[in-house]
Amino acid sequence: MMLSMQKNVLLFLIALNTTLTPLQRRVDGNPLVMDPNSICRRTRTLVGRHADMCQSQPEIIQEVAKGSRLGMRECQHQFHSRRWNCTSQSRNLAKILQQDIRETAFVYAITAAGVLYAVTQACSQGALPQCGCVTLQSSSETYHDSPAEQVLIQASLVQAGRWEWGGCGDDVDFGYEKSRQFMDIRQRKGKNDIRTLIDLHNNEAGRLAIRIQMRTECKCHGLSGSCTLRSCWRKMPLFRQVGDYLMQSFHRAVRVMGGNDGKSLVPIDPDTPPLDANVLIYSAESPDFCQANQRTGTEGTQGRVCNITETGPGGCDSLCCGKGFADYTLEYEENCQCQFHWCCEVQCQTCSIKKDVSLCL
Repeated sequence: MMLSMQKNVLLFLIALNTTLTPLQRRVDGNPLVMDPNSICRRTRTLVGRHADMCQSQPEIIQEVAKGSRLGMRECQHQFHSRRWNCTSQSRNLAKILQQDIRETAFVYAITAAGVLYAVTQACSQGALPQCGCVTLQSSSETYHDSPAEQVLIQASLVQAGRWEWGGCGDDVDFGYEKSRQFMDIRQRKGKNDIRTLIDLHNNEAGRLAIRIQMRTECKCHGLSGSCTLRSCWRKMPLFRQVGDYLMQSFHRAVRVMGGNDGKSLVPIDPDTPPLDANVLIYSAESPDFCQANQRTGTEGTQGRVCNITETGPGGCDSLCCGKGFADYTLEYEENCQCQFHWCCEVQCQTCSIKKDVSLCL
């Protein structure tokens, strides 16, 4: 089945990813990883909006690619001990993304969040000419409106004293809009409308994971740190916090179906409350991911390292699907007892390391 246009965009973004894990070292040095010109050659097969961004804003395209890599690294961190470990194999990942399951919902959400995060961070660091820091006007309460939320920032967040908005606040509005432009591609109406609604909902849930966790930071001004005046600004959370938040949403994800009007989504369970914008949704149950299956993109768990002391997802009983495991002793060498010598050399000894591991059968 042919992938939707939106899924083509996400798959292309994920194809750019690189991490330090052994499975992905083969992509190091690939010009597609960091070269925005290569990204733009790929996006010419899509619609005009991306072609316009490639021509007029290539530096933003580069941040979009960084955001995709950031999202996939976080996905692999969150799923590293689960049967499906956010595979780095693009062919298998493509098949996973054709299924509207919980795991697909997380991939969409974390990727959309990663794009917002990387673009916004680049704005705050002065790396993009189109944006910069944002300063809110001094006020007892400031409303921040968006299509999906209204965040009330109250002066009570700041301890008693004279204060004003200042410093370098993160321009999440700019990052939010660029994430929407790149991730939320509308496909033509037809049999895939419900799938599109699910994907767009999960994209938005990923972006909201950042907006909801925005925090206020302040700096004191005055003689000897007397703090007679405070400058305060809004900052994004750590991206690990974003991943943790979305992982909680993954566990609480709601299964949905199309509404009677064909344009809306409703929970399958009639006792489930109306859908919140920040909740991940899916329409099909996940496979057990135990056996390798080329048709569905499942890689199986044979050969995966498990933890015999764990009782949760990373434990041998769960990860190995009850098929058992075998214990091995690995022996390898690594640098140790490194010392810095002036100037400028680091000298290390070589140590032999033995490590006991358990592998799923």
